[in-house]
Amino acid sequence: MLIYKIFRSDEWAAMQSDGETLGAPIDLSDGYVHFSTAKQARETAAKHFAGEAGLWLIAADTQKMDALEWEVSRGGAEFPHLYAPFKMEHVAWAAKLPLGADGHQFPAKMA
Repeated sequence: MLIYKIFRSDEWAAMQSDGETLGAPIDLSDGYVHFSTAKQARETAAKHFAGEAGLWLIAADTQKMDALEWEVSRGGAEFPHLYAPFKMEHVAWAAKLPLGADGHQFPAKMA
């Protein structure tokens, strides 16, 4: 199963350079790396990245993540949280997440 992480360009570049990350500032504050399912990613983008350009959508393979927990969060839905570094070996693919007139434009391959 694939889950998704939205990164700013500098965060994605740092992960590629370092080979892993503990996440964005919100992740560091909460103590885990936040992810979304395909169904949740659009709402995550609208809530936390509204109007923000220069984003990347990173698809991660849950089969490669040992410390992944599904926990109740926004609206009572279960969200995937990684209690370990997010590593490049977890990444299935990455794509730019362009900002269009109606919000962020997600790739068709997410469906």
